Amino acid sequence: MNRTGIKLAYFLAVMNAVIIGFSFLFAKVALEYAAPLDTLTYRFAASFIVMSIPVAFGWIKLQYRGKALYKALLLSLMYPLGFFTLQTFGLQYASSAEGGILYACTPVVTLILASIFLKEKTSLLQKLSIFLSVFGVVFIFVMMGSSIDFSNVTGLVLLFMTCVAFAGYSVMARSISQQFSPAEITYLMLGVGFATFLVTSLVQHSSAGTTEQFFAPIMNGTFTFIGSILFLGIISSLGTALAANYILSKMEASKMSVFTNLSTIVSIVAGAIFLGEEVTIYHLIGSVLIIAGVVGANYFGRKKAVQQQSIVIHQSEVVK
Repeated sequence: MNRTGIKLAYFLAVMNAVIIGFSFLFAKVALEYAAPLDTLTYRFAASFIVMSIPVAFGWIKLQYRGKALYKALLLSLMYPLGFFTLQTFGLQYASSAEGGILYACTPVVTLILASIFLKEKTSLLQKLSIFLSVFGVVFIFVMMGSSIDFSNVTGLVLLFMTCVAFAGYSVMARSISQQFSPAEITYLMLGVGFATFLVTSLVQHSSAGTTEQFFAPIMNGTFTFIGSILFLGIISSLGTALAANYILSKMEASKMSVFTNLSTIVSIVAGAIFLGEEVTIYHLIGSVLIIAGVVGANYFGRKKAVQQQSIVIHQSEVVK
């Protein structure tokens, strides 16, 4: 496999975690001006419109004819539709801290689904590294005084399903990456997300007689809101979607998923710098555990791949 492509995939995986970490900050700002569903609509409108420009000029070539389009549409149902819908409703019944704890379990769910549907093999040390990364995130939230209230069963189930949705997306994107280019997958995802969230939001406002509230954040021209939406739409949604679909064409889903926990570290740093939030010793300990888990999962995975390659070469020499 192309070493340059692999290196780029690792670089993009880290950058994705950085962007996602900062997206929590910008999402908090945007939600001060618009409802969650409206924010999602504007977010995906920005991403879809921006990507439509190079598509319209032919700078990005898309070819869906003759391909299993239903697979890409099913992918869109998992992410962004399933993920964001489940997250939005889940957070109505549970706290954001509970959401953070459960979201940290995504690499574990991805590991299980990838082993079942993609037959991805991971060593014991890889599995332990993934669990170490998850433990680092959970450790931070628990030390912050957060816990899971099991009386919020509805919220917890919905938030856990966001893990399943994102894990399902990672596994399926990896599966269809040989049929569709990263741009083709991304454009369809963003288009489906934008159309669905727009229709849902407008119907909801129309039935409640609050249509003016949908347009208010844009009509008021609040620079803070517009800036946040541009970051969330162009850099976070569009950028990370393109990057993730490229990464999954080069890297196993189980390896990529563990990088998501790095976003917790970035959100801590962003909160400290821009919101003046306190960084304590348990933040540092948890961050070290997360980084160790990410490095371990990929180091031991690469080591195993090299060993398997050596065995194949040796067997071929014996045959000769």
